[in-house]
Formats: sequence, C-alpha cells, structure tokens
Amino acid sequence: MPGAMMAGMGTLYLVRHGQASLGAEDYDQLSELGRRQCLALGRYWRERGLGFDAVLSGTLKRHQQSLIALSQGLQQADLPAALACPGLDEYDSEALIRAVHAGPLQRPQTPEAARAHFRLLREGLAAWMAGRSRPQGMASYADFSAGVAEVLRQLQQRVGEQAQARVLLVSSGGPISTAIGQVLGTPADATIELNLRLRNSAVSEFAFSARRMALQTFNSLAHLDDKAMHSFA
Repeated sequence: MPGAMMAGMGTLYLVRHGQASLGAEDYDQLSELGRRQCLALGRYWRERGLGFDAVLSGTLKRHQQSLIALSQGLQQADLPAALACPGLDEYDSEALIRAVHAGPLQRPQTPEAARAHFRLLREGLAAWMAGRSRPQGMASYADFSAGVAEVLRQLQQRVGEQAQARVLLVSSGGPISTAIGQVLGTPADATIELNLRLRNSAVSEFAFSARRMALQTFNSLAHLDDKAMHSFA
C-alpha cells in the first residue's frame, strides 16, 4: 500500500508565495489578496493541528511577506526561525523574456497583456532551459537547478533521519516546479507546464527521508474555500 510505503518518512510542504503585484512597477510585493491567501493557509493548518519542525524560505520580499502572513494564521508558538536559502529564489521573468523578445514589453495590466506575457515567458523558459539563451544577470538553468537540488540535499542531510519531521518551504513557481521535476524526472517541457500551473499559495507535498523523496500532492488550494481568492499570477 502506498501509505505504508511512506510510513516513518517526513513531509516537506512546498508553498508558492501568495499573489504578488503583477503589472506593478515592483512585482516583488504581496498584494492584499496574496496576504489573505497565506493567512488562510496558516489558519487552515492551525485548525488541523499541523506544526513544523523546520522552515526554509527564499530571500525575496514576496517569500518573506508570505511567510509572515502564514505564520500569523498558524500561530505556532515554537515555530523555528526560517532558514533563508538563495537557492529558492525565483528566476528573473523579465530577463527571460528580453532574451527572446527584442521589442518593447507591455506591463501585464490587462487580460490580453497578461496572456502575451505568459506566452513570452513560456518561450523564454524553454530557451533558457535548453541553453539557447543566457538572460542578462541570470545564471544558467543548470546552475539554477543545481541550487534547488542543493537545498533539497541539505534538507535530507539535516532532517531526513528524523522520522515524520514536518518541514515548511516557501518559494516561487520556478524553484518548486524544478524540485518537482527533479523528483519525477520530467523533461523540460513538462517542468515548464508544472511551473505555469502552480497557483498562488498552493501547497505541494513531498514525502522524504535521508535517501528518498517522493511527490504526494501537487498544487492544492484546500485552504481557500472562496474561489475568488484563487489566482495564478
């Protein structure tokens, strides 16, 4: 039975940040909706008695703001201080797009502009992951992926022997989809699809030990009863 196979393993909860400020001058800020999404997630876990033995986070503002709101909802008195991991930081979507699109970039402030933005982002991701582009100011995808893998390796090394440890990880769609792709062995096009399907404040889960990681759930929004709070951007 699958459940028996996971007995004694820890659980890693990978949370994409709440809605950021797509189309604004500074994307790296949670919107009010994004704050409420993460607050709702923390409350959902508190109501179910879930607490965490370790916390990892990217270093971007939207990661830190998401963790603050989530913690406010969770109200775990002994919640460990978050370990800030640059390997969990997101790629630069504008740099990715500029590497494959020479024309002016319109801020995605309308539905049409948002669709155009994500079409270009898909193209930019494919070129970067295949090594056909080197966006300005960014590492190669091989190095980006290696950074994600190193975070997971260190987690397994430090926590993996603790049976049934629960670890919270707050990051972005790029690192989370890369981690899932590594665990599942997906090709680049499938990893891109995982990335672009991840919703704001969505939870994916890995069962893990010192020697193994396995995907258990993907892209869950069970904490959001109100569908008006669902968002991708």
